Amino acid sequence: MTRPVYVGAARRSIVAPRGGALAHLEPHQLAAPVLQAVLRDAGLAGHQIDEVICGNALGAGGNPARLLVLAAGLPEKVAGLTIDRQCCSGLDALLLGQALISAGQADVVIAGGVESYSRRPYRAHRNRDGSQTTYDQASFTPWPNRDPNMAKAANDLAQYSGIDRQQQDSWAIDSHAKALASRTHLASEICQIDIGLPQHDAYSRPLSARLCTRAKAIYGSVTHANTAVAADAAAFCVLTAASPATKRAVQLLGGISIGGDPCLPGLAPIAAIEQVLDRYQLNTAKLTHIEIMEAFAVQALASIQGAGLDPDLVNRHGGALARGHPIAASGAILAVRLFHDLRSTGGIGLAAIAAAGGLGTAVLLRTE
Repeated sequence: MTRPVYVGAARRSIVAPRGGALAHLEPHQLAAPVLQAVLRDAGLAGHQIDEVICGNALGAGGNPARLLVLAAGLPEKVAGLTIDRQCCSGLDALLLGQALISAGQADVVIAGGVESYSRRPYRAHRNRDGSQTTYDQASFTPWPNRDPNMAKAANDLAQYSGIDRQQQDSWAIDSHAKALASRTHLASEICQIDIGLPQHDAYSRPLSARLCTRAKAIYGSVTHANTAVAADAAAFCVLTAASPATKRAVQLLGGISIGGDPCLPGLAPIAAIEQVLDRYQLNTAKLTHIEIMEAFAVQALASIQGAGLDPDLVNRHGGALARGHPIAASGAILAVRLFHDLRSTGGIGLAAIAAAGGLGTAVLLRTE
């Protein structure tokens, strides 16, 4: 018999563009204060934690979750597990934590993700002659002709879905406007990382149609205005088998991780959304809160269009276009957003994200 799993607390750092306010921090230094904050919020001591699962996609290996466990002052018995499913990592960490608790293998798991674009190591292939060739993007498929640049894949998605540049720009403008208007609302989910650092996401700004028109194209209709910037951030949730003694307990209902066409990764969340709603016998009309990753504006728009979501419910307080995209932390940030809104107003929340290689994850949270 499986056990229900609850989110006892959820926090994140600010999201700062690469080279910005968080650039001086290694991933474990960035993540440790967030982990400590969720422990305090949940009223837990370190010895009560069974596992820490941390998504990280750009690090140099060495199990960053273990560094985080030690840096945060948790007991050495907590092993720490690092996962890499690129952008899906943060949400998939939650689903792994849920699986451990549901199966009775753990009672309390801290799950989320951390990413530092600013501190990521150089990558290089070693050639047969002993020389090295540096590269920026890892391979996400074994086929060079089916492993597109992410901006090209986004433009292909726009063409496939019939979403033009004006629609993408309009969504980006709204994302920034909603984020700016929600700074006070978002403050409760952000914890202080270091004295003197900003206490709000630094990238949100007044974005106009004129500025969008002037933005340099990256690939076709995909521009610097309707694409999320590379960023640094950390976000974590406390998962527990015990229902928190709060007015509105938030349950991690479950989720789906799925693979799809590597050339159109933005389609994968649509299938994940449809399958997770079907699994829990829900439909889109039952959803009260929706957080969709905005790595590109077209990804959010395609998910809304393809899954039949109400756009008025999606990213009501701004999205990654107004924050930035800290790869393995981005999904966890969506979950943190849902937790705080659901605990405030109640309902059923959906978070969904796409990842390079044709991956998609969708997760449902609800209040009891």
